[in-house]
Amino acid sequence: MTLEERKNMNAVNVIQNLVLENREKLSISGVLDVFSFDDQVVIVETELGLLTVKGEDLRINKLSIDTSEVVVEGDIFSMSYSDKEMEKKSGGGFLGKIFK
Repeated sequence: MTLEERKNMNAVNVIQNLVLENREKLSISGVLDVFSFDDQVVIVETELGLLTVKGEDLRINKLSIDTSEVVVEGDIFSMSYSDKEMEKKSGGGFLGKIFK
């Protein structure tokens, strides 16, 4: 995503908050869908792209699509965004990489 596209996206007034408390509790707003989750990786689709949360003993403590909120608890090591369009072009996730 180019800088210009990001500026245009911000002009639409998309608000998303990530609140990380003591690397153990992550509150995410602006969630559209939860793609996958297990005890080490949680992937959520947000209004600003795909958010991947990595850690140990991860669990989704609160999931409310009505209010667009998700709360992830556990030992959180990293959070990273990826563009939704890039994810589609690269063949999706794990299976897309295997069958390239």
